[in-house]
Amino acid sequence: MIPPPALRVHQRRALDALHATWTTGRTRAWVVLPPGAGKTRVGIETIGAHLAAGEVTHAVVLSPNTAIQAQWTRAGASQGLEVSETRELAHTMTSLTYQSLAVFDPESEGSEAAEPQAPSALLDRLHPRGLALVERMRREEGLLLVLDECHHLLEVWGRLLGELLEQLPGARVLGLTATPPETLRPDQAQLVDDLFGEVTFAAGVPAVVREGDLAPFAELAWLTTPTADEEQWLAEEGTRFAELTTHLTDPGFGSVPFLEWIDRRFVLPVPRTLTWTTLAGQSPAAARAVLRLHHQGLVALPHGARPGEEHRRPPAVEDWLELVEDWLLRHVTVTGDPRDDEVVQVVRRALSSVGFSWSRHGIRHTRSSVDRVLARSRAKANATVDIVACELAVLGPRLRMLVLCDHERASATLPTGLDGVLDQQSGSAVAVLETLVADPTTRTLSPLMVTGSTVAGERGPLLALVEHVAETEPAVAARLAVVPLPGTSVCQLAGPWTSRRWVGHVTRFFESGGCGVLVGTRGLLGEGWDARGVTGLVDLTTATTLTAVVQTRGRALRTDPGWPDKVAINWSVVCVSDAHPKGGNDWDRLVRKHHGFHCVDEDGDVVDGVAHLDSAFSEFGPPPTTEIASVNARMRGRCAQRAEIARRWRVGQPYDDRIVATLRVVGGPARTVPAGQPVRLPTPQPARVVQGPDAVALRELPEGPELTGVAAGEPFGAGVLLAGGGAALVPAAGAVPGTVGAAVATALALVSAGGVALAGLSWRLRSQALNSWARTLLLEASAPPSVHAVACAVAQGLNEAGLVGAGPHDVVVEVHEGGEYRCRMAGAPLADSEVFTEALDEVLAPMAAPRYVVARHVGDVPASPVGQARNLAQAAAAVRARGATGVVWHSVPTVLGVNATRAGCFSRAWDRWVGGERLLYTGSPEGAGVLAAQAGADPFEVTTVIRRHWT
Repeated sequence: MIPPPALRVHQRRALDALHATWTTGRTRAWVVLPPGAGKTRVGIETIGAHLAAGEVTHAVVLSPNTAIQAQWTRAGASQGLEVSETRELAHTMTSLTYQSLAVFDPESEGSEAAEPQAPSALLDRLHPRGLALVERMRREEGLLLVLDECHHLLEVWGRLLGELLEQLPGARVLGLTATPPETLRPDQAQLVDDLFGEVTFAAGVPAVVREGDLAPFAELAWLTTPTADEEQWLAEEGTRFAELTTHLTDPGFGSVPFLEWIDRRFVLPVPRTLTWTTLAGQSPAAARAVLRLHHQGLVALPHGARPGEEHRRPPAVEDWLELVEDWLLRHVTVTGDPRDDEVVQVVRRALSSVGFSWSRHGIRHTRSSVDRVLARSRAKANATVDIVACELAVLGPRLRMLVLCDHERASATLPTGLDGVLDQQSGSAVAVLETLVADPTTRTLSPLMVTGSTVAGERGPLLALVEHVAETEPAVAARLAVVPLPGTSVCQLAGPWTSRRWVGHVTRFFESGGCGVLVGTRGLLGEGWDARGVTGLVDLTTATTLTAVVQTRGRALRTDPGWPDKVAINWSVVCVSDAHPKGGNDWDRLVRKHHGFHCVDEDGDVVDGVAHLDSAFSEFGPPPTTEIASVNARMRGRCAQRAEIARRWRVGQPYDDRIVATLRVVGGPARTVPAGQPVRLPTPQPARVVQGPDAVALRELPEGPELTGVAAGEPFGAGVLLAGGGAALVPAAGAVPGTVGAAVATALALVSAGGVALAGLSWRLRSQALNSWARTLLLEASAPPSVHAVACAVAQGLNEAGLVGAGPHDVVVEVHEGGEYRCRMAGAPLADSEVFTEALDEVLAPMAAPRYVVARHVGDVPASPVGQARNLAQAAAAVRARGATGVVWHSVPTVLGVNATRAGCFSRAWDRWVGGERLLYTGSPEGAGVLAAQAGADPFEVTTVIRRHWT
């Protein structure tokens, strides 16, 4: 027996965590590892250890399909275990599918059929064979039950899993999955907690890549527009909804026009009867829609509203309909006015064009032909050809591209109205195969299609596949024949074999280079399929759950022993259209796929969401179609940068394996950093020079000639930050020797170093030195605070209020290429980091309607701020005497403004890091006046975006 390879880092950590769990007496454990990280090895090691220790006498492994069932059988046999695949439990280890216990879709047994459907009954209504299996497991006194890919149990079985485990009170149960716990739905998370307790061990894709046990990879998107026929149909369908929006903006449409109704419902009541925060909390979707209508110039900005990234775009169909439904239900349908009856009819006629319908209960979503056109557009198959050609130019003969589709062929007829618009087989694996074969470039790669029922391709590659099969199973090969695939331009390999046998042969043929592109369905070539040579995949599927996404991406992330430098590229193909208001449906699907899935971006940060595809991408809408060519050009460029992608992953370097929220700040004074090399800024000192209403405070600043300083360039800051000590004053960045700045430095250095009397210098030099020194202090006192100082104030305020565990010295601020600042709270739990970033976002954003505000005084900086001062003491006195010429108000973040105690925590932190003690309640007469004058003011003039980073 060949000894198994050494355990990987995360396999060892998972086993250590399991050992600790069993030692405490717990009998149930839940382990999360991504595809390719070796969950099967963890399970086999657990089974072997329990059997060797005599803690169990029999192990039963349940898995979702026959491909994974066979993996467990082989893994157990390789470790010397007696393994069977029958329900009799006759051997030490039994490997079964979930269907062995509860029958789902009968076509899913041993094939790539769709996800199993929920059983119509619970445990007491199982098929007799399933009940018999439960009874056999119940009688096993020392049973270890391993539930592989157990997210299926959460999605399909529900309470049935709980009832099963109730029948096995003495069994040890190990759940294995690739689905991160933070992405579970609330009901799923509750089920895991009820049945297993807290997660025993979890590691995500980024951590396993950083260890070198998964290949470095990038996520890219290829954008396309529908074909000409599809676009024309979309445009015609979109006209009806465009006509509706025209009606909605008509002041004569209805007894109370739509925009007037929005004004009455969402603009005028704020703040007379309720705050915008309250209204947005009660109706978040409606609030978002109102702010998008405001962005479009259709309604006024409600008092206290703060438009964010998601609001700075035209209203989507869902936004219009959210508000239209409110209008119809609350007013139009209850007036009895004939004008309003006509409104209902106009709305009803327009809704079907965007996949909605009207009933007396409101607007309801229906099946949309628009979504089908975008999801299955013929343009996607053409885009696949472009992607494969791009990859071929980069990788040459190393290319092993996997293309995943939802289905082999479409069985249902096209919806009414799509005849002549969408081909019956558009979006199918067969259509993609035909497109690849028809192109002269991709045809050279001998594309093949493998599904649960068909192996297809051109005649030549299929004959080569038969020869490949003959090398190991000549009897099988002798009975295979290449025949036409009905209704297509390609052939199929017919014979007495099933997918369980042909998948292995096709996989080995693919990995050996017999074909360079393999087209298949997600069900067959997704979960459980293993081919280490895959260099990337093209995702044409419509599945958007994180489980499906992780499993799909996992096909390409296996490391290749024959190619240690392998870097995988996963492509998503997205069809977008400007011709229809729902033309972004496919983009929305892309957003759902990447939500919670982390990958490295162009800057080397590992982030979730579409931002890791391209920094210009937004989850709230696709780029304009006019930018598609430039987007795809960027994608081609990144595809060729395999070595750079690997470098950005920093394989082998330390990591925390933690998800944190990060605030990205764009705008303000530019700061240059080396390309691709973010600069981490040192923690700033608390404010040393603060402009008060009547005087400038020189905090912790000696009054004698030992005054010294240190230059520091910070965003939103100016001049020099002062510090006590014994070193010479260093001129601010950019000072040139021989200038006044250098003279000031020289003069003060002399004073500090040897106490040389200023009387020894010329009066002119002394005057210049003192005025420059004083001017620097006044500039520092009146300049806007740095983003880092504001972040420290927020962190300290949250910490003192007991809202987060970390403090100002845990704040990390990095400057990235292009001058973008990224702020996060290092070492904090995700919940704490989200509280911090949201609070910091509020402080930096334009003022909305906070409960409390804090002041920051500013003053002017005259050309000669100290007049006839003859020494540093007189100059300092002149600086101190300067009163403020203005005041800037800043928001206290909502979480710290809920009461005076919390607001006081922020006020003290603000005074320490920025300067400005005055805290004002906006519910007071004075505060209301300040708020009325300052609402919408933007003291920093920056754009902020919150992203979730892996560190």
